[in-house]
Amino acid sequence: MDFSGTETISAPIEEVWTYLADARKVVACAPGFQNLEEVEPEHWKALVSVGIGPVRAKVTLDLTRPEMHKPDYMVIKAHGKASGSTVEVVARTHLTVLDAGQTRIDWNADVIVGGTLASIGTHLMHSAGEKLIEQFFTCLKEHLQSPTASDTSSSTQAET
Repeated sequence: MDFSGTETISAPIEEVWTYLADARKVVACAPGFQNLEEVEPEHWKALVSVGIGPVRAKVTLDLTRPEMHKPDYMVIKAHGKASGSTVEVVARTHLTVLDAGQTRIDWNADVIVGGTLASIGTHLMHSAGEKLIEQFFTCLKEHLQSPTASDTSSSTQAET
């Protein structure tokens, strides 16, 4: 399955990059993440609980970030296993400055699911994936666009 999209964040590219480069902050916004353990720099083990339709699974993921070009591009790879299922993900994120206080995120993710999770059908999995992605970006925006998102930035909205 392929997922892709564009999101606009009302925050400078440096703040968005710093947030996305911090694995602990990213997983705090990722629905279902239960545990993250750093194996070495740019390599983590994670436990994720997923529910797609009637199927529930706890997936153990091996996450790496093999490519980073500060401040605008990164690749994340994940390989996971759950009882009777496998998951492979390659996600790419590209950041672009729109203006001093706005950043566009162009992203795509290639996801391959096998086993029990795959048996529930591509349409249901794709719908569930889109919902999880929407939750992630809602959380990301809440953290980055809040007035206290950065101690060094000043308020960008005029008081009325």
